[in-house]
Amino acid sequence: MKTIKELLQDPQATILDVRSPMEYQSGHIDGAINIPVDEMAYRANELKALTPPFILYCRSGARSSMAAHYMMQAGFTEVYNAGGLADMRILTM
Repeated sequence: MKTIKELLQDPQATILDVRSPMEYQSGHIDGAINIPVDEMAYRANELKALTPPFILYCRSGARSSMAAHYMMQAGFTEVYNAGGLADMRILTM
């Protein structure tokens, strides 16, 4: 199994920031797409147009865990919870 750091090297990977738009605007990982966890069900078609692997993060890892669970239940594969923004910043250095 690949690590999150290895997955981030995949040019096909989709990085999802599942925080609120205001949190996203205050700082995010370059290339991340903002789809808040509470909007995922309404934006399912948008999610389906994206390519795996899906690397999710939020502020602390709690919302990205919920989002990953939702995506897996909705049939998405290769869904990974990368934790919080600080964790992602370390991984993308």
